[in-house]
Amino acid sequence: MEATSLRFSAVARTLGAAARGRGLVVPGFRSPPRLREAERTVRRSPGGGVTVAVRLRDRPFAAVVSDMVEGVVVANRLSGTEATRVRTALWEAVAAAGAGEVQAA
Repeated sequence: MEATSLRFSAVARTLGAAARGRGLVVPGFRSPPRLREAERTVRRSPGGGVTVAVRLRDRPFAAVVSDMVEGVVVANRLSGTEATRVRTALWEAVAAAGAGEVQAA
């Protein structure tokens, strides 16, 4: 779990920097979601903040990263072509940082 938590944190930092660089809202990331059956939740606070919670346990790390990327898209209420562009840019940022690489145990 520790290695996964460290990688989760690294991806969160990478996505935050990439989103900020595009002028997007940077959500907070946490794990696990409060809803036991959920793999990802997005919570909006009255002050405008957004928290994306992702389940790490018993999931491929690529699925975790995918939920984090999608959380940024949802937090910014993006759709269509703009959502696709942002997803691509976020995945490229994670790949360039090497933060989302799945390592053998």
